[in-house]
Amino acid sequence: MYTSVAQIAIKWGISERQVRDYCKSDRIPGAFCNGGVWNIPDDAEKPIRRASKRSSLLKVLQDEMESKTKGGIYHKTQIELTYNSNHIEGSRLSHDQTRYIYETNTIGFEKDKGINVDDIIETVNHFRCVDEIIKEGKKKLSEKLIKKLHYLLKFGTTDSRKSWFAVGEYKRLANEVADMETTDPKDVSKEMKKLIKWYEELDEVGLDELLEFHVRFERIHPFQDGNGRVGRLLLFKECLRHNIVPFIYEDELRFYYYRGLKEWDDEKGFLRDTSLTCQDRYKAYMDYFRIRYKSEKNSDEV
Repeated sequence: MYTSVAQIAIKWGISERQVRDYCKSDRIPGAFCNGGVWNIPDDAEKPIRRASKRSSLLKVLQDEMESKTKGGIYHKTQIELTYNSNHIEGSRLSHDQTRYIYETNTIGFEKDKGINVDDIIETVNHFRCVDEIIKEGKKKLSEKLIKKLHYLLKFGTTDSRKSWFAVGEYKRLANEVADMETTDPKDVSKEMKKLIKWYEELDEVGLDELLEFHVRFERIHPFQDGNGRVGRLLLFKECLRHNIVPFIYEDELRFYYYRGLKEWDDEKGFLRDTSLTCQDRYKAYMDYFRIRYKSEKNSDEV
């Protein structure tokens, strides 16, 4: 008896694309294609994962996102990136609450402990943002993508109901970050175009180039709110695009992260060292899930 790709994908807990890849590479004995449809023996066993030929990080993330695999690096990335990035911006949700929202799509409330509704909405929205950067991992940066991330992040929040707050659009009112002035609203579109043009015309992108882009983005501060989270999402995406081991700035390192942003012009080592520390922690995740990387220049290539 034979079964379908969809049924095998559910049985093995992987994506349909991965099942088809196994079939095409003759790794499922007895499987055959008829009229473009794969037929797989009912008693077929899942092929043993080949550690030496493990897929790229981006492909693993995309496969696990498609199949909603639990307990993998996609699951880990969603929780760690969302929890830490939101906490840097002041969210009061705990790590366990963040994980619980992701895993169950519900939230438990403790007696006499109120939870800000926006914290919950922005947590769920951030999960969607992570999906977006994984899906668009290999695409070039564009204003359209950057604005979409902001829209996904802030949709349905209290801010989105304010007449002067532009969800998915550049800011209308002047703002500042860490007591530093940022780009005037009337100049944001021009400065963002210049930043993206500079970045996309680079001959080579490594850690320092990524950090330079991030610093310039945060100094423009193109949106009314949400700039830090959008900026860190873009950093993660561009690591995937350029085969660099990603890094998630953890809440406990927020002081060093902010210092690095502020002192970048005079001392690039502050932000670089903080980023390398966070990169080492993500490498530990990759080691655990047997995803390869190799050292190259001033960053680690996946």
